[in-house]
Amino acid sequence: MSEGSAVRRAADLRLSGIVLIAVAAACWAVTANRMQGMDMGPGTDLGSLGWFAGVWLTMMAAMMLPSLAPRGTVPFAAGFLVPWLAAGVAAYGLVQGVRSLDLSFLGWDEGGPYVAGAVILGAALYELTPAKRICLGHCRAPRRPARSIPMELRAGVVEGAYCVGCCWALMAALFALGVMSLTWMVVIAAAIAFEKLWPSERVAEGATIGLLVALALGVAFFPGQLPGLTVPM
Repeated sequence: MSEGSAVRRAADLRLSGIVLIAVAAACWAVTANRMQGMDMGPGTDLGSLGWFAGVWLTMMAAMMLPSLAPRGTVPFAAGFLVPWLAAGVAAYGLVQGVRSLDLSFLGWDEGGPYVAGAVILGAALYELTPAKRICLGHCRAPRRPARSIPMELRAGVVEGAYCVGCCWALMAALFALGVMSLTWMVVIAAAIAFEKLWPSERVAEGATIGLLVALALGVAFFPGQLPGLTVPM
């Protein structure tokens, strides 16, 4: 690659990064507006599939695009969101399927806090698995932009799939805390960005595990005292 081409590619990446940050900021604003009054804590009603899919996609753009900004293009980001949309639809089906069973022990006055805490603790344990480390290693690895828009789209889809493999348990923890909570959305987004961007992978892993364990214990045993948690009625 000539020096001029390298300079142009670097300039294109900087411009794409600015665009992605701007889109993420707009998505945060839209999400904050849509979520007003929606947070009912763990077990929040997800609404219709179409409505949830739109909210979920906006949430994923808000949460994920900032960590893509240093190395992603706009087509790459578009492809990246496709696996996350599929993951959101799958999560919707799982949650609604469990809800349709009307299991009384999941009520917040029975086993609900312990189930929610167990989900969050499971996310902490997933941090220690080979699958997590492989996917996170791929997400942290430097990448070179592809030579065409279709190639960037395909690369984005692959990267998004690795990101789902890396972060699905953190998203499960978000559902356990309240998927329509802007507070917990910010917390989980910060944890994802920290894991992907912090220079020391081990430090990021340890900090994330510590956070998740603390949240698991708080939700299970002290939900009324956990700041930011909406206790279901």
